[in-house]
Amino acid sequence: MLVVLVAASLILLTAYYGESSDGRLHSIQRGALGVLSPIQEGASRVFKPVRDLFGWFGDTIDAKDQRDEALEQRDEARAQIASMQQQLAEAKQRGELNQADQAGLSKYGPVDARIFVHSPSNWYQRVTINKGKSDGVSRGDPVINGAGLVGKVEETTGGSAIVTLITDQSFATSVVVGQQRFAGSITPAIGAPGDLLFTPVDATANVREGDFVYTAGTIDEEVESRYPPAVQVGTVSRIDFGEGDLDKRIHVKPAADFLRLDMLQVLTEPHADLEAK
Repeated sequence: MLVVLVAASLILLTAYYGESSDGRLHSIQRGALGVLSPIQEGASRVFKPVRDLFGWFGDTIDAKDQRDEALEQRDEARAQIASMQQQLAEAKQRGELNQADQAGLSKYGPVDARIFVHSPSNWYQRVTINKGKSDGVSRGDPVINGAGLVGKVEETTGGSAIVTLITDQSFATSVVVGQQRFAGSITPAIGAPGDLLFTPVDATANVREGDFVYTAGTIDEEVESRYPPAVQVGTVSRIDFGEGDLDKRIHVKPAADFLRLDMLQVLTEPHADLEAK
């Protein structure tokens, strides 16, 4: 059967190419084309929406893949930028800590630490650091950063410690203010996160806005001061006067930025310069 079909095809092809353009086979071809062309055109019109639909799906899938790839590249770029910013911030803070060491704090046994847990409040009252008893950190040790006093160690474990910040309501320490070294104490202002209050021993002390506040470096019977002397606590930001000359509230802005704490330093030997009053 196959041989017969092949032979017939050869005969038809030979006859087709052997006859003139007006021959019977050419006439049959033209007639078939005349019949099939409208059918082909109609089929093309009918199936065009289907082809377009499949093309749309293909384009959509390609676009989705391109979008997903672009989003992935964007997320990677953001992660890299965030990592670089964090590294730069930490490098800056390490540099500030090194400057503090060079300023004379190296003799107090500084131990560098990183914060890995912040308290959930807007003004962080406590933080957890990655250094603890095994690093020589003890309860009550002063904690600083490159700007000044940050707080004190409240609790310790083998490899971590909880630090209470100077903005916590339980915090208090003795300080001196200004060039005349007016003595007094620092406590957080109730209901004003991040604001400190200076209470002078002498109510007539002529404290002014802009005066620097430093740790006193003394042991007072009333107010604990385990901190080395001359560690900056903050700056007098404003003075609210009451009815009398002696009725005033002296506000202090902390030197440390408690919303941007990463690298800290624990002073594990804070007693070197403490003097009893």
